[in-house]
Order: sequence, then C-alpha cells, then structure tokens
Amino acid sequence: MTVLVTGGTGRLGGALVARLDRPRVLCRRPGPGRVVGDLATGEGLDEAVAGVSTIVHCATAPTGDAAATEHLVAAARRAGTPHLVFVSIVGADRIPLGYYREKVRAERVVESSGLPWTILRATQFHDLLMQMFTAAARTGLLPVLAGTSFQPVAPDDVADRLADLVDGPAQGRASDLGGPEIRPMAELARAWLAASGRRRVVVPLRLPGAIARGYRDGAHLTPEHADGVVTFEQFLAARAEAAR
Repeated sequence: MTVLVTGGTGRLGGALVARLDRPRVLCRRPGPGRVVGDLATGEGLDEAVAGVSTIVHCATAPTGDAAATEHLVAAARRAGTPHLVFVSIVGADRIPLGYYREKVRAERVVESSGLPWTILRATQFHDLLMQMFTAAARTGLLPVLAGTSFQPVAPDDVADRLADLVDGPAQGRASDLGGPEIRPMAELARAWLAASGRRRVVVPLRLPGAIARGYRDGAHLTPEHADGVVTFEQFLAARAEAAR
C-alpha cells in the first residue's frame, strides 16, 4: 500500500509520516521521500498521486483550502480511486469563522469527489492555544474569551487516529477526535503562565458576535469523543523538557 501525505512537513503531517511505512510526502521542494507538487496550482499532482492507494490530506492554509482540495481530487480521480482521508475541525460548520468556512467547503469537495473518502474532525491543537497565549501576553495582560472552554488535543494523538484510518476502509464522516479534557480558557492560560514562568493578569473578555458566541456555546467541543491522551500540562512539560 502506497500512501501520499500532503502537509507532511507540518506538525501533524510530520507526526503521521513517522507512523507510516515509507509514505510519499507532497512538497513544493524536493527532498528525501518527497514528491514535488503544488496544491495551489495543481502542478505535479498527477505524478504525485500515480499508483497511490490512500491520500491523507493534512495540508492547510489560511485561504484556498477548497481550491487546493479540488486540484488534489481532480488528480486523484485521473489516477483511479484512492481512499482520500481529509483532516478538518470540530464545529467547522457551526462557527462562522472564515477559515472554518473554507474547511467546510473543502469537506464538500471531498464528499462529492466520487472517491472513497473519510473526514476526521479534530479539536484545536495544544500548539494553537500556546501560540494564542504567547501573542496575547505581549499586551502586558493575558486576555482570554470569557465563558469559553477548549478541548485541546495533541497532534500525535490525531496522527495515531489517522494512521488507523489509513489501514482501514473509507468511513465517510469518522468519529470526531477531541482532547482528553475540556477546560476553561482562563484555566488553560494560567497553566501556560505557570509553565512558561511569565507573570500576567488573566483578563476574561466577553466579545460580541456570532463567532465568539459559537465558542461560548461549545460548538468546537466534542465531549463524547474525548479520546486524546496528552493533556495540556503534559504538552507544556514536554516542550519545557525539549527546550533544556
């Protein structure tokens, strides 16, 4: 079985590549184990997908995900009927964030592709929350969303699930994957402050609008699928250990 991974040099894609037996990694630049292609233009994709049995589409960008997925699907259909596994976001269809809307459009491309397909939605990565806190702390305070909880998950946990999906038949919409804990954003912020040695006052802000309301309502959570293993504190401790 030959597996092609898009986004295989990113955090999630790299973790998945490490779990597979000699996969192809789609990249714009050549390198060991890589095939060169460009999802934005479609250039090189026919060669990249030739002979593959499964494509795991981990690549993502702030804009253009749907068009990139259309290019990938078109090449896959010309090559045959490979199983297409797509990574999306829990609540993408319930929170009107531009990036989420683009994910939903990409999901629809996969669903209407005519290929055997599986879509896995996961909650936000630990890394994303850390990046949010790092950026917010530059204000001298640490603003967070009031009344909002998160369920962060480790990319390694998502990669484990993707590796299982690669070995199995197409599932359509697979069960969502969430982190092991649902916790208030303010609590997660204080955990990050403690781990990073920073001193900031955590300031909950109640923002207006449908996006903030969606987060307050928990549209991005999946309490019935808290299947991840790595907690936020464990992630922070591992980062601190790696930095020593």
